[in-house]
Amino acid sequence: MDKDLNYGEDYKFIPATSVRSGVGIEVIPDLYQYTIQIVNIVLYGNINTKDFVLIDAGMPKSAEEIISVIEERFGPNSRPKAIILTHGHFDHVGGIIELIKRWNVPVYAHALEIPYLTGKQNYPEPDPSVSDGLVAKMSPFFPKEAINIGDNIKAVPEDGHIPYMPGFRWIHTPGHTPGHISLFREKDRVLIAGDAFVTVKQESLYKVLTQTKEISGPPQYLTTDWQAARKSVEKLDALKPLIAITGHGLAMKGEELQNNLQKLVEKFDEIALPKHGKYLN
Repeated sequence: MDKDLNYGEDYKFIPATSVRSGVGIEVIPDLYQYTIQIVNIVLYGNINTKDFVLIDAGMPKSAEEIISVIEERFGPNSRPKAIILTHGHFDHVGGIIELIKRWNVPVYAHALEIPYLTGKQNYPEPDPSVSDGLVAKMSPFFPKEAINIGDNIKAVPEDGHIPYMPGFRWIHTPGHTPGHISLFREKDRVLIAGDAFVTVKQESLYKVLTQTKEISGPPQYLTTDWQAARKSVEKLDALKPLIAITGHGLAMKGEELQNNLQKLVEKFDEIALPKHGKYLN
């Protein structure tokens, strides 16, 4: 394998960061959130067993940092059983090829996301017109070309279970991308939401830098199906999660989470929808 794996030609380091960059939080004993610049990766697994899974693969050029974080938590030369991708946007697959080459582990994503991960289809153009926020204005410079990880990518099982994550099931939450998934565990109602909704206003550079905590819909500049995005938020709210880790921002728990998620459903047009944008229809 390996020599045919490649990022798109527009793959590059993105000079955007936040006050949380380099900070890890044990949200609960088997879920650890770590922030790379402006995006979160999640480690699932008990540090005593050393069996763990990596969810999402960070910003471009972040592989060494991801490896370092993992070895600090699970020990030298540790490697996950698998990598699960909530979706394939550049900030969630930025270190994936180096990680595959180092660990030789399977990668799982929804079947509808696989064309963007096997060099067959590029994501639609970002839409900087959705907001006056500086992150939105930067979005045309973000990588959007398909990466190719070849036969390392596998579709998540159709029965809803997630390999190496007992008790969790995947939920199809499209809108931000066609094959976006979120992960949910019924017994403690823990949700790994990806970018189906986030807890920072991702369009605003100031709010991203400071990690101001507030419920928000999926990042507007990369969301192309708002009707599906609304239904995905409603689907996640119906689960009544007690803990949510999102792709951007701090984890939310308990009443704060449930009240905010319900508010997002009820005021989706006001909170999540951009006032204008080419994907609104």
